[in-house]
Amino acid sequence: MNSDSQRPVLVWFRDDHRLSDNPALSAAAATGSQVLCFYVLDDASQGIRPLGGAARWWLHGSLKALGEALERAGGSSLLILRGPAPTLVENLVRETGASAIYWNRRYGAAEIAVDSAIKKRLSDAGTKVHSRSGRLLHEPWEITNQAGKPFQVFTPYLRAVNARSIKPALPAPRSLAGCVWAPPILDQAVPLKELGLEPSGPDWAGGFRQEWQQGEPAAQAKLSRFIETGLQGYAEGRDRPSQAGTSRLSPHLRFGEISPRQVWHAVLHAVADEPGLERDADKFLSEIAWRDFTHQLLHFHPHLPDRPHSSRFDNFPWIEDGPSLKAWQRGRTGYPIVDAGMRQLWRTGWMHNRVRMITASFLVKHLLADWRQGEAWFWDTLVDADPANNAFSWQWIAGSGPDSAPFHRIFNPVTQGEKFDPAGDYIRAYVPELSRLPPAFIHKPWEAPAAVLREAGVALGETYPEPIIPHGPARERALQAFRSSRDLASEPIV
Repeated sequence: MNSDSQRPVLVWFRDDHRLSDNPALSAAAATGSQVLCFYVLDDASQGIRPLGGAARWWLHGSLKALGEALERAGGSSLLILRGPAPTLVENLVRETGASAIYWNRRYGAAEIAVDSAIKKRLSDAGTKVHSRSGRLLHEPWEITNQAGKPFQVFTPYLRAVNARSIKPALPAPRSLAGCVWAPPILDQAVPLKELGLEPSGPDWAGGFRQEWQQGEPAAQAKLSRFIETGLQGYAEGRDRPSQAGTSRLSPHLRFGEISPRQVWHAVLHAVADEPGLERDADKFLSEIAWRDFTHQLLHFHPHLPDRPHSSRFDNFPWIEDGPSLKAWQRGRTGYPIVDAGMRQLWRTGWMHNRVRMITASFLVKHLLADWRQGEAWFWDTLVDADPANNAFSWQWIAGSGPDSAPFHRIFNPVTQGEKFDPAGDYIRAYVPELSRLPPAFIHKPWEAPAAVLREAGVALGETYPEPIIPHGPARERALQAFRSSRDLASEPIV
């Protein structure tokens, strides 16, 4: 039998599609063995949630970029498999005679179950299994309160993160010794195009292609541009949807084309060079820490995507209203800031974070739709649909999650639009039928005089819908539902 030094090692890529700061890849390369890198599209293992359409589109480009990067680094091309990971991984280890397998950890309950089962079976058979921390700043179990328990509230969690150092990011391996595939391994490989990740008939991703470029080089370039042109003023600019005031790194982080450690240290380096950036940097880095916080919550509360964290909401009187839900999904609610956000999402696969909160609040509180309907829609339409952040954010809006906004915090879409898009530029970009309205009426076209509407070419109910529900009655209905729901009658409403 060959010695371990003559046997290949495997690297299993999972939402870590990069060569730099990839602990699993670096550890495998350091062995000096031939390295076979692979990816498994697993829609079959129990509990694994299939990706939504927008994320599948991103995945296609991300895997393509990863494969090209591996080939440039001297490694073999990326082996792509499809099916239940336990079976495929065990077969691959057996057929390659691999001495070890490396991966970066996942934190969802179903993914942990899959990984644990694979690790036990391979270890029992004599294959070394090495798991690394490559997705978060800290492992979910590392940041705890004084009682040794995970935090439920973000502010003290952030203080705990800021009190610790962040490990430096790893460079990409200097070289990779690639494997030459041979049957039966080659026979199992699935060409990327055959995964069917990109849409066809109709092709709805045209706006995505105009908006995004996947892959590690694109992620690094975007981070550099943000630090150069977007970090200064971020604390205020991040709330202005018409401005390029956010990093737009979220899909790159979601698929691991860049690591949070790389982002963290790049921003700290910028602050060291220009101390005046400290306030904006602190705000931005708190968002990176927030991402870790949501993963900690999901790790310890795996029910977050499908069940309210607070049992007080188990019997909340949500309303089933298919036409209203569809109007929200298509950006036809009659509230311009809501409609602009939903159309931006449909066109680009992304929505500005401030507008995410406004649109989510509208669905849950104005329409009294179950937050899970919104979570499912965002899961299908966001290129950055993250299992932790998406689920927790919807529960945060609904008031049912840990450290959530109270249910009775109900955004007024008109005043929110006027506050964060005062000139209406965001509305004009995504609701062009209102583009000729003056700022005084662009967030409330139903209040515009008839002459102003005619001048702007707006016919309410024809070219643009009337509001599907008035704000005042919607707010009162939501508060009444809150009062009447079981176990909530005694809670104060302010």
